[in-house]
Amino acid sequence: MNKWSLARVNLQSLEHPARTGVAAMLALLAARVLRLPEGYWAAITTMIVMQSTLGAALTISVQRFTGTALGAAVGALVVTYFGSNVLVFGVTVFVIGVVCAILRIERNAYRFAGIALAIVMLVEHARPAWVVALHRFAEVSMGIVVGLVLTALWPEHRTTP
Repeated sequence: MNKWSLARVNLQSLEHPARTGVAAMLALLAARVLRLPEGYWAAITTMIVMQSTLGAALTISVQRFTGTALGAAVGALVVTYFGSNVLVFGVTVFVIGVVCAILRIERNAYRFAGIALAIVMLVEHARPAWVVALHRFAEVSMGIVVGLVLTALWPEHRTTP
């Protein structure tokens, strides 16, 4: 018998993809209502948040929120005053790491800061860097909020085998 047989799929194993699909759809719709240009980041962030329990999701979401805010803000500032090139990018990644260490921010926040920084600094956009940074922050924040709310309202029911 094929181990991927539909007969072997129980309702509980379908709950997680159902929750994640609904959450991703709601995040994308919310981003579209707000006319965020890269609303897919809200859906992506929501899918990441939905992979954890509420307690774990809340902890990592605070780090994601903090890191994204830092990376987007620094990225906009650096692009505005120094432009975007390989040297400026590398130095800024280092500086953000130092700032995170001084502030005793978790390494996850630094990783998210670097991702936001890279998107603001390295992706070609028609808008000014500060607008791109605000959009990136709003898109990720939207994804975090939708993911956390859905995780709280529709908790995953896990059973032990």
